[in-house]
Amino acid sequence: MTQRQSEGPAPSGSETDPTAVGPPGRRRAGVPWTDRPVRAVLVGAVGAGALAAVGWTAVTGFTGPYTALAFCLVIAVGELARITLPGHRELAPIASAGAISYSLLLSLGDEPVLYPAWQVVAVVALGVALGELPHVAVGRGPQVEGVARRVLVAMLLAVTFRPLVEGLSLVGPSATATLLMAALVVLAWMTDTLVAAVLRAERLRTRVLVAVGDEIRAQSAAGAAIGSSGVLIALACTVTGLVGLLVFTAPLLVSQVAFRRHAEVRRTYLETVRALSRVTEVGGYVENGHSRRVGNLSRAVGCELGLVEAQLLELEYAALMHDIGQLSLREPIAGGATVLASPREQRRIAELGSAIIRETGVLDNVAELVRRQCEPLDGDGDEGVPPLGSRIIKVANAFDDLVGGNSDEERRAAVLERLRMDTDSEYDPRVVDALAVVLGRL
Repeated sequence: MTQRQSEGPAPSGSETDPTAVGPPGRRRAGVPWTDRPVRAVLVGAVGAGALAAVGWTAVTGFTGPYTALAFCLVIAVGELARITLPGHRELAPIASAGAISYSLLLSLGDEPVLYPAWQVVAVVALGVALGELPHVAVGRGPQVEGVARRVLVAMLLAVTFRPLVEGLSLVGPSATATLLMAALVVLAWMTDTLVAAVLRAERLRTRVLVAVGDEIRAQSAAGAAIGSSGVLIALACTVTGLVGLLVFTAPLLVSQVAFRRHAEVRRTYLETVRALSRVTEVGGYVENGHSRRVGNLSRAVGCELGLVEAQLLELEYAALMHDIGQLSLREPIAGGATVLASPREQRRIAELGSAIIRETGVLDNVAELVRRQCEPLDGDGDEGVPPLGSRIIKVANAFDDLVGGNSDEERRAAVLERLRMDTDSEYDPRVVDALAVVLGRL
């Protein structure tokens, strides 16, 4: 079997981004800004607002410059220590809590603080920019939409809360002030979650409602920790002064360590699965890049069909390891194309692969998707219709078995037409249509 040159590994630390799938087996350098208008509008609007706030504050001067400097430095340190969570989510807990607390600050000890909303935006924007400079210097630029969202939250809180400080004469901790802070933080979090969901739907080409559910599940714990810490710091500073900023930032360090460990565990899982998927390629059972191409296509099709994030992760794991059962074969299948093998041979490969995956003890759902990937559309036996994930893998695998790394449009169209001819018994027509949509975007 002729081996093609292996593609390099996908970026570690997060799941494969379906938008990065080029012609099967290749990765696009990125998504053009014109393909993501919501991101362009968000970054442009927040950037313009931040620049205007910095310019106006520079002209009018800072109120409480030492306080502004202290919060600016905390935000900068927090931005410097930002982390990337699974799902390409960038998080800066300390910076976000610092921005929230500066937006909600009432007084420092017995001294009231009265500064306008645009100063809050200026301080947060300067702190974020200062914290990102070291990252940019070493080539680790931020997700611009993530930075824009963090500044946007500070903007929303500043323009709603700062006028109320003067209007309601809020100068110290009280039940009214605390409830008002909590309510505004919840509203800001809900707005940020909605914006993040729209951006995610735009990036992954999935449904907005599905993305909203994913973001709520993914950000609820982090949002609660960051929001409550921001309110607590603002209230503590009314009693202890700037000491409260340092003391009550410490619990966020613990939370950040926990978030980072969670991300590392997910990254280790994914890298382990990718390594296992390469075994069949190294052994000459399948073409180089086949498992990753099937994984990318499966995930992109899953997004098109509205699978939630947890289902997409299991689908990606199963798609990467769908051919691992071929290791039990005495002689490799010609070209590694299981779609050309007999149904009995396909079933045996799927069952052996499923048994191997079950040995991990933690990927039973993934093993089930692999086991049922070769079943006909109506199912095999008394188990009923195969899971949607299995049907997606079957279509993606058949497509790549017949196309491989070839990007010829006519060949791809011919293979899609061949798959459509078998939608009465073998392939789910919804999955084939979704695959056509995905390929049409590339």
